[in-house]
Amino acid sequence: MSELVIKRFDSTQADFSEQMDQLLAWEAVSDDKVNQIVNEILKRVRAEGDSAVVEYTNRFDGTSVDHLAELEMSAERLQAALDGLPADQRKALEIAAQRVQAYHERQKGESWQYTEADGTMLGQKVTPVDRVGLYVPGGKAAYPSSVLMNAMPAKVAGVKEIIMVVPTPGGVVNELVLAAACLAGVDRVFCVGGAQAVAALAYGTETIPQVDKIVGPGNIFVATAKRAVFGAVGIDMIAGPSEILVVCDGKTNPDWVAMDLFSQAEHDEDAQPILVTPDADFIDAVEQSIHKLLPTMERKEIIEISLRLRAALIKVKDLDEAMEVANRIAPEHLELSVEDPESLLPKVRHAGAIFMGRYTAEALGDYCAGPNHVLPTSGTARFSSPLGVYDFQKRSSLIMFSEEGASEMGKVASVLARGESLTAHARSAEYRIKE
Repeated sequence: MSELVIKRFDSTQADFSEQMDQLLAWEAVSDDKVNQIVNEILKRVRAEGDSAVVEYTNRFDGTSVDHLAELEMSAERLQAALDGLPADQRKALEIAAQRVQAYHERQKGESWQYTEADGTMLGQKVTPVDRVGLYVPGGKAAYPSSVLMNAMPAKVAGVKEIIMVVPTPGGVVNELVLAAACLAGVDRVFCVGGAQAVAALAYGTETIPQVDKIVGPGNIFVATAKRAVFGAVGIDMIAGPSEILVVCDGKTNPDWVAMDLFSQAEHDEDAQPILVTPDADFIDAVEQSIHKLLPTMERKEIIEISLRLRAALIKVKDLDEAMEVANRIAPEHLELSVEDPESLLPKVRHAGAIFMGRYTAEALGDYCAGPNHVLPTSGTARFSSPLGVYDFQKRSSLIMFSEEGASEMGKVASVLARGESLTAHARSAEYRIKE
């Protein structure tokens, strides 16, 4: 694989900042044609309901059904998928589910309130979203782990009903995905996908109920549809390609680091694997490991394109500067592959998930560590967080004034309202002021 050249950067270069801008530039732009197709699908599903979903599913997924009800998986079918798994797969799925649930139980927000001296009560009421739609990719790109990561926090939050949509192109059904749905407590499963599935969840049809929020990954048509229906429903995020940034002190086995970079590069050609280290010799060692291990990978073609187009090997002065680079990139996955990762933790400001120590492969987080693997990408970790229970809960403010409190605060409100020339506001508050 000698023809593979991975971009190298050195923080001492005068144009390092500009080089970083170019490295990180990625636009998830839906072109006009994609937008046109998606908008037409959304419009038709909203107007025609089941019949449009059936037509699109027959056209795009090669099915031949007359009614949307034929595309619903029964609870018995989901249970059969779980019961039919090989023992090792079922055990692994169950362990992962238990760990995901245990972690997310700690995120659950609770209602609270307090009472002031005059009897005024203030607080916050936490309630779950009523119904959630879960989009799961189908066919070859099937991810049972994503079913657990999306459905279980919703269940912990108290969501009453989870509707899952998953395409089955060519009739290909992934038993692990159905088993995960059963294990996670998904209520209904429909074998539909694409923008038509997003539209059905957002607007509702005769058979698929309208949901309040749509979560889960998908292709460019799914992402474009989610963006378009936002407002009619909530969405989790518009995810970009997967990313991993490994900060290493040069003392981790270079084969381990190379494989950690591969673990995200194999997702797709746009994935971005980055190594940051103060050790120039270690960069050479990791690159040698990459060339040695790449031919052994099943998805080597995808990995190679990702490495060539979007990977980077970055040399920095020291680990402090490595953390500055990491914060600038704000990666989805940040590995602190160093002797004392906890000493670097206070320096981390922006990262979706932080994997600490040489033994903590990012892949563990994808499947069974417990924290959610649905993470902010494309630098959005600067202002957003992993998917969690809090994404499926709403917070309502509680306000109950006593007679005395209403009188005293009415005076304050009156002054402020009149200052804004909102006389009805002022008079409404003034009616409660005691003489």
